[in-house]
Amino acid sequence: MSTGVAADSRQHVLKVEHLRTEFRLRSATVVAVDDVSFEVGEGECVGLVGESGCGKSTTGLSIMRLLPRIGHVTGGRVLLGDRDLTALSEGEMRKVRGNDVAMIFQDPMTSLNPTATIGVQVAEPLRIHFRTPKRQAAERALEVLNLVGVPNPRERMNDYPHQLSGGLRQRVMIAMALTASPKLLIADEPTTALDVTIQAQILDLLDRLRQELSMAVLLITHDMGVIAGRTDRVMVMYAGKTVESTSTNELFGATRHPYAQALLESVPQLTTSAADRLPTIPGAPPDLASLPGGCRFAPRCRFAEPACRAAEPPLEDLGGGHLAACIHPVGGPSERQANGLADAAVNVISGPAPEPAAATGPQSVAERRAALAEAPVLVEIDRLVKEYPIRRGLGLGTGGVSVKAVSGISLTIRRGETFGLAGESGCGKSTLGRIVSGHEHPTSGAVRIDGKEILRLKGSELRRGRSELQLMFQDPYASLNPRMRVGAIIREPLLVQGSGNRRQQWERVAELLDETGLSRRAIDLYPHEFSGGQRQRIGLARALALSPRLIVADEPVSALDVSIQSQILNLMKRLQGDHGLTYMVVSHDLSVLRYLSDTIGVMYLGKLVEYGPAEAVYTAPAHPYTHGLLQAIPVPDPIVERAKRSVAVRGELPSPVNPPSGCRFRTRCPLAQELCGQAEPAMQVFGEGHVAACHFPLQTPTAGEPPHPLA
Repeated sequence: MSTGVAADSRQHVLKVEHLRTEFRLRSATVVAVDDVSFEVGEGECVGLVGESGCGKSTTGLSIMRLLPRIGHVTGGRVLLGDRDLTALSEGEMRKVRGNDVAMIFQDPMTSLNPTATIGVQVAEPLRIHFRTPKRQAAERALEVLNLVGVPNPRERMNDYPHQLSGGLRQRVMIAMALTASPKLLIADEPTTALDVTIQAQILDLLDRLRQELSMAVLLITHDMGVIAGRTDRVMVMYAGKTVESTSTNELFGATRHPYAQALLESVPQLTTSAADRLPTIPGAPPDLASLPGGCRFAPRCRFAEPACRAAEPPLEDLGGGHLAACIHPVGGPSERQANGLADAAVNVISGPAPEPAAATGPQSVAERRAALAEAPVLVEIDRLVKEYPIRRGLGLGTGGVSVKAVSGISLTIRRGETFGLAGESGCGKSTLGRIVSGHEHPTSGAVRIDGKEILRLKGSELRRGRSELQLMFQDPYASLNPRMRVGAIIREPLLVQGSGNRRQQWERVAELLDETGLSRRAIDLYPHEFSGGQRQRIGLARALALSPRLIVADEPVSALDVSIQSQILNLMKRLQGDHGLTYMVVSHDLSVLRYLSDTIGVMYLGKLVEYGPAEAVYTAPAHPYTHGLLQAIPVPDPIVERAKRSVAVRGELPSPVNPPSGCRFRTRCPLAQELCGQAEPAMQVFGEGHVAACHFPLQTPTAGEPPHPLA
């Protein structure tokens, strides 16, 4: 965790003074970083936070001099010790990169060479910068792989990147960055694509290494929970400018800029009631090619006054080194944020908080649960199994070896319910979602919609059945045809199903754009002309075109900033109420599932290990894996984050080709005993509708409850 030592007590490693970075386009010059200044001290971690497009990643690339061809540092200085990196030639800068300054990129697969072994790539900085002999470089590579916690490092030296999990690939990236013992490490969204369990392990690793090696770290992220627990100081950026800069404790305890306050308020938390509406930041960040006059945040700020639009506020010291650029600074976190963090502190430090007696929304959680209990079952999943055979070679068959993606799962989803499916990457949850939506066929078992086996329908029945099931994809841009205009994309399902005439179809398209909060101008635009949040709205509009009864949403907001994420979650809830939709939401983000879901299922290595009402699973988890996932979620509060003693779930997910005997979680479980390896645990009842499969559960089974269908 963060050490919390003041920057003034350290010798600075990096000093950025009035940095200005421009992108010269054909039509305009975009100032992506505008007059940004900060320092990073020895052994210190400074966080850069803000929405996509705010300039934080461009700041990191400017320091490394890795800007694209159209990007140029046009002002300011970047001092590494006493050297100005902006004044170095490209040849001199190549000697600095990987030696004195190293960078960890967001996606390790785009940074690792797929044709070179791990050992060769980790040793490469030594071979380039110090011309270290091959054998000595390999020994150092092995030492660094061991330092960053790669299991069986000697064996991994000969592996290729595709043979490693996401967490291991990120460890290899860190190892490459540390090989030459740099003074400064720039980590650009190093854990965004990782599960919360692996994220916690990687962040713990970075904390330990910077303290042991006295290394300066610049952590770039949009995750306020990560910022809270891992940084000493924070700089909040908006539209290329610094809007607030102070110590981490001060930012979270005495927020002064409305944008920083709004970012904190937008974060979904485990204490957020499912009946509440998530606060959002209206609108979107400005186009940097045509910035508004005055304060750049004024068009989205709830406190904006005419004076805010007249002149751009300077970055001023409000006392104690707390800088903010605001004419009317706020007085701390919002009331909702302060209350939420207090509840989170109770939950993490003292145990689960009691369930609130009543929700503030129009329908309380208890009222909704009672209504759903009377609703008919829409989806029935019966002993579903999905295995993918692994071919040994051309014409050699499979030899009986297969990936066991889904192993005997049974559950039901009622009409109008939101079922949340949680688990780490590789647990089988996306495979289950694709089977339910009709995009995959199971090896055995059945999926019934209103009593009909949807995967056995044929002809017109199949076409009609498929129209009732829709899939909302994780990456909206990859799922939208870049050659089609948005109107044609949304209209396409209506054309395929022959629903209505041309005029009726275009009326339906306009209606869907209105419902999802998009301008009707979008009809004639292409997907690349929209932001990530707008593209997800387009995907949702397309999914709604045929008035489906069930929408399977696979990681629907994982790629979005927290402010845009809140808008999409609120939209999904509103549309569910308007149309009586049933959702199956697949996600590794348990904060998102807590807000959306009525019922939660937790998967581990193809098995359902816990299932029940959302409030029961979150406030009193029975399975150690569920508890570990909840404990690993970053909370946007420095006190809460630093109270966490250690990573709750350690290690990597075992191979689904050869899962462990007995309980599949036993190899990572802190409570595992001999029995766990000998027998697979049966489902036990822990309350009304709440079941879990564990030999040594965290809660006492409820003897008086009637048996659950899954037990």
